[in-house]
Amino acid sequence: MRRRSFPYLLYLVLSEADCLEKNYLHVAEQAIIGGVDIIQLREKDLTAKEYIAKAQRLKEITDRYAIPLIINDNLEVAKKIGAFGIHVGNNDVPPTHIRKEWKSCQSLGYSIEFIEQLQSKETEAADCLGISPVFHTPTKKDTVTTWGIEGIAALRKLTDKPLIAIGGMNAANAEAALKAGADCIAVVSAICAAADPQKAAYELKNILLRNL
Repeated sequence: MRRRSFPYLLYLVLSEADCLEKNYLHVAEQAIIGGVDIIQLREKDLTAKEYIAKAQRLKEITDRYAIPLIINDNLEVAKKIGAFGIHVGNNDVPPTHIRKEWKSCQSLGYSIEFIEQLQSKETEAADCLGISPVFHTPTKKDTVTTWGIEGIAALRKLTDKPLIAIGGMNAANAEAALKAGADCIAVVSAICAAADPQKAAYELKNILLRNL
């Protein structure tokens, strides 16, 4: 078995909108209790001030449970709240810039949308790679490549960096993604839209643990 360099199995990506009628802080806490290992806050339409306020409230919860908090695509917010790390896409702040501007960043994630990115200095600067999306999902509309399980396997052969499978991931396909070479499964709707986020996280986590 390949040595795991990424200690997180179940990765929750959430925004207030993703949680539908539920409070995003409640969803996050219930997901942590259920087994989520790491959380990313993704808010695209807030001012920096609003994003910081929302992230600080979430960080109070993640800190209480010693869960790393990742900020999506906002270096100012990530630095201001002392987040564990940041995740960016191909059209966001470049990882090389983040390395220069935020020396204390503990986890720098970078989304891989096409295979040529693997040869870039931006990928080299990243700690982990988001395979985005594995399957089509309504939460991400500006996609370049839909990788599928076969795409995970192909990328696994080309890089030793930890791979985070995201996009349409759920209890039905999590096992296949791990077997193809993903180190971690990232979910949005599978937990955020669930009637019982704690139960959804628990069931997902147990699927992943059975397939280590």
